[in-house]
Amino acid sequence: RVTDSETDDVEIGPDSMIIGNDPSIIEVYNAVARVAPLPIPVLIRGETGTGKELIARALHRFGTGSEGPFVAINCGAIPENLLESELFGHRKGAFTGADRDHRGAVESARNGTLFLDEIGELPTPLQVKLLRFLQSGEVRPVGSDHARHIPVRVVAATHRDLRAEIAAGSFREDFYFRIAAYEIEV
Repeated sequence: RVTDSETDDVEIGPDSMIIGNDPSIIEVYNAVARVAPLPIPVLIRGETGTGKELIARALHRFGTGSEGPFVAINCGAIPENLLESELFGHRKGAFTGADRDHRGAVESARNGTLFLDEIGELPTPLQVKLLRFLQSGEVRPVGSDHARHIPVRVVAATHRDLRAEIAAGSFREDFYFRIAAYEIEV
């Protein structure tokens, strides 16, 4: 919401507020207002501590899936060997220690928003699997022979220069274009 007060304060976010009258924060809010109603993936770029998750929550709050859940995953904080299960879920017996079915973050975010924080930390094999999900909308839990369609909006964030990562060969270009249908820089 951009107010018509003397300060032109901007307030964004369901749980927290971003308040400011600087033209750059108003530009960010206007970008959120433009893209929030569109069911496309959004990439939020900015340095650590700039409020990328607040922007993601604003996209969720003002978006079409606002009645659904907002599920956040930090791609850099989960060990690589557990990340696929955390994202896509697993079936009982799929691997040692899988003593029950586990619903992953994608399914938990059904009809809402999946926020992938620090997407630049995502290992290449998981980039391929998320790319497949973004293309088809289908998820196959680890150990399952059936894929399910899961409607969810994906918002990603990074502090990294993903174009430089692509040039260095550590980030997939096709994945970048899928997650960055619209970019917001904070």
